[in-house]
Amino acid sequence: MILDPIGRDQARELARRELEKPVYHRDDPSWLERTWQRFSEWLQGLLHRASAPGSHGTGGGWVSLLVILLIAAALIAAIVWLMRGRRNPRAARPALLDGAGTATALDHRVNAERLAAAGRWPEAIRERLLAVARDLEERAVVGPRPGRTADELAREAGAALPDLAADLRAGVRIFDDVWYGDRPGGPDAYARLRALDERVQAARPAPLETASGAPEEARW
Repeated sequence: MILDPIGRDQARELARRELEKPVYHRDDPSWLERTWQRFSEWLQGLLHRASAPGSHGTGGGWVSLLVILLIAAALIAAIVWLMRGRRNPRAARPALLDGAGTATALDHRVNAERLAAAGRWPEAIRERLLAVARDLEERAVVGPRPGRTADELAREAGAALPDLAADLRAGVRIFDDVWYGDRPGGPDAYARLRALDERVQAARPAPLETASGAPEEARW
């Protein structure tokens, strides 16, 4: 049997098809690596033109230098933007009771239930935490202090109610996630804040120490 000879063009096409098989490209760089390599080569070309002797006299060096400065400014702006999102969000948070006026713990509980019935979970969760904060102040478990944040409330109340310290921190985390972290909240999260409020109401504070060092029961 005599086989027809393969022409040059056909042989080239067969070879191209063979080399296109994935087995030959497993170790090829990814598109991201190729893009970064091309960008690096382009940037190196700019740096070379900007630093070449006599390039500034022709204007090409100044253009290259301007492009490099624009790239550096864009990188700095991106880093600043990213770092701004990573800064401690608690540092700029307002005091928990700011704007609460003279509302009592009961007022906040009523508002919380009304908001929860309307499905306004972030606001309902905030009102429940406000009820906890106001209740603790009304019973002198913590002293009234302007500017107290939710985290500070959990820390100070946890010292007076050590059995509820972990629950208080968990409640504040729920509030932070929903009110500051744009989490949707929901009935489960609200139920946890309501249960915390009820446990705080039923808790008996640890005795406070008087100036003489003798324990004194906290006022309810």
